[in-house]
Amino acid sequence: MLDSWREGNAKSAILEFVESVTSSHSEHFLEPPERVAVFDNDGTLWCEKPVPIQADFLLQKVARMAEEDPALREHQPWKAVAARDYDWLSGALTKHHLGDDRDLETITRGLLKASDAASVEELEAASAAFLARARHPLLGRPYHLCVYQPMIELLRQLQASGFTSYLVTGGGRDFMRPVTGELYGIGPERVIGSALALEYRDGAYATIVQRPALEVFDDGPSKPVRIWARTGRRPVLAAGNANGDIPMLRFCGRPGRPSLALLLSHDDDRREYYYRTGAEEALERARRSGWTVVSMKEDWKTIFP
Repeated sequence: MLDSWREGNAKSAILEFVESVTSSHSEHFLEPPERVAVFDNDGTLWCEKPVPIQADFLLQKVARMAEEDPALREHQPWKAVAARDYDWLSGALTKHHLGDDRDLETITRGLLKASDAASVEELEAASAAFLARARHPLLGRPYHLCVYQPMIELLRQLQASGFTSYLVTGGGRDFMRPVTGELYGIGPERVIGSALALEYRDGAYATIVQRPALEVFDDGPSKPVRIWARTGRRPVLAAGNANGDIPMLRFCGRPGRPSLALLLSHDDDRREYYYRTGAEEALERARRSGWTVVSMKEDWKTIFP
């Protein structure tokens, strides 16, 4: 089923692991409820450069705010959005990996202002409509075709092998839920992610609305905590691509128990992007810990559908 994967260490590691935990004659056999896999999203299942896809969705709202109030264009992040300054935006959105949160705090304030009291159903409809029509600003592909075909095949392989996969994303839980079933075969109840505060409101009909306050940022140490809180299980397979995924990748391993940690390396500047910023520590951890590094350049025959 891994037709888009080249023969090599990464593909072999995946197939051997799946075989070892699903074969009833294997000493590492796991019953289906124990076969839990967790996947980061941005940069692991779909493209995250020059800015994460959800950020583009929110930044378009920020741009509309600047159109209504031109004075905002003198301040960040509205200034960068108006100028299409992807270098600043990408840098601001990855600063939390580099130990400098000032620009991240600036852009977060702007994004929260753009996230006014929309109901969860309104967000769901807006998210689905955006992903159906919007295109990647540099690749020119529709966003829903910016998923990584080899990772989709991996998800299907795991599903056919009795695994239950969860999306564990630093992006918005409620932004992703409308599309994860179609894109990944992961239902909304298996999406774990960052979330704005929610509030119940009574009126002509009962509804739940967003408030412009961050309830949880699902990155770094928050990922394993929220995985356990949601599933009550330690995953046996984890896939990520950045420093913020290290705790999740480490959490899938435990002495005396089979596990597989996959770290995706963005090393293909011809078909996608080459970058290591925000993944330096993860790549070093992979070398020391024996994690399986997946090279987009060497391990994948194709990247996008």
